[in-house]
Amino acid sequence: MVLVMGLNFQSNRAGALAGVFVLLFPVFLPGLFSPLGNASPSTFSEWNTPKPRHSRLLKSALQRRSPKLDQSDLWAPLADEGWKPCVASKASLPWKSEGYIQVFLDGGLNQQRMGICDAVAVAKLLNATLVIPYLETNPVWKDSSSFMDIFDVDHFINVLKDDISIVKELPAEFSWSTREYYATAIRATRVKTAPVHASANWYLENVLPVLQSYGIAAIAPFSHRLTFENLPDEIQRLRCKVNFQALFFVPHIRALGDALIGRLRYPSNKSGAKEANHPSMTTVANDQGPLKFVVLHLRFDKDMAAHSACDFGGGKAEKLALAKYRQVLWQGRVLNSQFTDEELRSQGRCPLTPEEIGLLLAASGFDNNTRLYLASHKVYGGEARISTLRSLFPLMEDKKSLTSGSELAQIKGKASLLAAVDYYVSLHSDIFISASPGNMHNAMVGHRTYKNLKTIRPNMALSGQLFMNKSIIWSDFQQAIVEGHKNRLGHIRLRKPKQSIYTYPAPDCVCHN
Repeated sequence: MVLVMGLNFQSNRAGALAGVFVLLFPVFLPGLFSPLGNASPSTFSEWNTPKPRHSRLLKSALQRRSPKLDQSDLWAPLADEGWKPCVASKASLPWKSEGYIQVFLDGGLNQQRMGICDAVAVAKLLNATLVIPYLETNPVWKDSSSFMDIFDVDHFINVLKDDISIVKELPAEFSWSTREYYATAIRATRVKTAPVHASANWYLENVLPVLQSYGIAAIAPFSHRLTFENLPDEIQRLRCKVNFQALFFVPHIRALGDALIGRLRYPSNKSGAKEANHPSMTTVANDQGPLKFVVLHLRFDKDMAAHSACDFGGGKAEKLALAKYRQVLWQGRVLNSQFTDEELRSQGRCPLTPEEIGLLLAASGFDNNTRLYLASHKVYGGEARISTLRSLFPLMEDKKSLTSGSELAQIKGKASLLAAVDYYVSLHSDIFISASPGNMHNAMVGHRTYKNLKTIRPNMALSGQLFMNKSIIWSDFQQAIVEGHKNRLGHIRLRKPKQSIYTYPAPDCVCHN
C-alpha cells in the first residue's frame, strides 16, 4: 500500500513538473509557438541546416583557378560610350506659390527615395511649395526614421533651390495638418484618390484646385503616384537631379560608409575596425594600392522566399514554416503558386539562394581572394544558409564584421539607416550584383548607370535552367554563365515605355554627346 502511494506520489509529481514545463516551454522557445507573421524565420527552419543543393558544382567551384587575364577583364571598368548626365535647366522660381504640398511615403528606403523624387516633380508641376516628405513607420521593420534622420536636408534644399521652394515644416497657420489629423477622419485637404502612375493632367485637375482653395494639399498614399510617360523634359531631368544629386545621406552615414569602404580597400588598416577575431583584416598584403571589391545584395529574406512559392532545399520543416507564413500573411494566396517549382525556375521567378549566387560569381571568374561585401537584411535561414557562400568567398564581409560596437550602435535597429549604409557602399564598389530583382536592385542599377559603373544583372531564367541540370559539369556551367552575362554588365539600356526612369535613366537623364 505504501509502495503504491509512493508510486502515485512520484507519478503526480512528475506530471506536475511536466505541466510546468509545458507552460514554460513557449517562454524559452517562443519561435515554436508564436505566429509566423513576424520577420524572423521559425525555430524549426533555423535548426534545419540546408545541405548544398548543387554539390557537384560546389566541389568544382571550391577547386577553381581563374587565369589572370580573365581577372583583368572582369575588373575592368565600363568603356566610355559617350553618355553623360544631363544637367537640369535652371529656371527662376515663380513669384508666388500656389500652396503647400505634403506627401506621406511608405515602403522601404529605396521606395521612399523614388517617392521623394516624384514629390519634387509634382510640386514643380503645380508650382507648389514642398514640405519635407513624411516617412511612414515601416510596418515590417518598425523603423520610425524621418527624412532628416536619413538624408542631409540642408543639402537637399540647397541643390533644388532654383527649381522649387522647399520648407522643413509648415508655417504656424497650417500646423494642424499632421499625419494624425488625416488618420482620424475624411478631410477636404487630403487627396487619397491619386491613381498609380497618375498623369500630369490628373494633378492639375484634381490637386491644384485643392491647393487654390485651402492653400495646402496632403497626398496619401503617394508611392508610385506619378507617370513615367508624357512629362516635360525638365520634369524628367528634375527627377533625376533629385535622385542623383540632391539626395545625400546624413554626414554620419557617409562617414561610416567611407570607413567601411576604406577597410575593404585597405584591409591591413585596422583603424576603427574590429581588431579582435577579424582574420580577414590581415590576410591580404596591400603593397599595390587599394584593393577592388564586389558588393552582393543578397535579397533572400523570409518574405522573398515565401512569396516566390519556390522550394529552397530546406526540407519538410522549411516547407511547413513557409506554408504557415504564407497563410498568415497572404491567406494562402501566393503569386505564381499555380506553377511547379521547375516551371518557376525555368522562367527565372525563383530568388537565387546564397549557394546559387555564389556559384554564379565563381563561374563568372571571381576567385577565393575576391573581397565580397554582403549588403542585405537578415537572410532567411541565417548563417547556415550563408555558409556555402562563405566557403566560396572566405574574405566576405558585412556591416557587422567591419564595424566596432560603437559604430554599429549608431544604426542598430534602424532598418533605413542600415540600408543607407549598404546603399552608399554599393554605389562606391567596383562591381555590384543583386541576387534577385527588387527595389534595391532597381535603384542601384539606375544610379550606377548614371555614373557608368559596372553592375552585373543575373540572368535568372538561364541560371534557373542550369541549376536544374544535375548532370552539368563545371566547365559547361562556367561557359554558359560567362556567355549568358556578356551583355548584362551595366551598359546603357534605353528606357522603354512604362519603365522606371530611376532604373533606366537614359535617354531622359543621361544624354549622348
